[in-house]
Amino acid sequence: MKRRIPNVLGAAVLGLFLAACGGEQYGDLRKELDLLTKDLRGRVDPLPQVRPYEPVPYKAFEEIDPFKPTRLDVVAAGAVAGASGIKPDVDRPKEPLEAFALETLRMVGTLSQQKETFGLIRAGANLFRVKKGNYMGLNFGVITQIDENEIKLKELVQDGGGDWVERVSSLQLVEAQR
Repeated sequence: MKRRIPNVLGAAVLGLFLAACGGEQYGDLRKELDLLTKDLRGRVDPLPQVRPYEPVPYKAFEEIDPFKPTRLDVVAAGAVAGASGIKPDVDRPKEPLEAFALETLRMVGTLSQQKETFGLIRAGANLFRVKKGNYMGLNFGVITQIDENEIKLKELVQDGGGDWVERVSSLQLVEAQR
């Protein structure tokens, strides 16, 4: 029994030391939080009322329906009945330079042979010889004039109403880089 008392006494002293060390370390922080949150109440606003979907019917029957492909037919019909009467010849065989956009073509020089002037056009890695009347570019461009410094073209493009209109373009001589 004598041995038990020091063990019990030692355990009690150890418990007191542990209780003293385990005091509230962040007491001032807890007091501050309690002070700041004392008036807060947990409240969630109710969800807004969901209104049922009401479809709106298309009532402009005399207008063109923008969701049907017939709208494209009307534009094409307007192009046929256009005031200019100009249209490209889509049945003729395409020339090689019509596969390239005009912006990608480069005029690199001219040649004169038997009083006729030819232009030299670089398209990618290939070099082409063109003359007046040849076609090039994606917009049905026909060459109208070849000078030492430029090639002039007449292109056919569609305007906003679907009519074909002529546009004059030119391809300037590009100086060789050394």
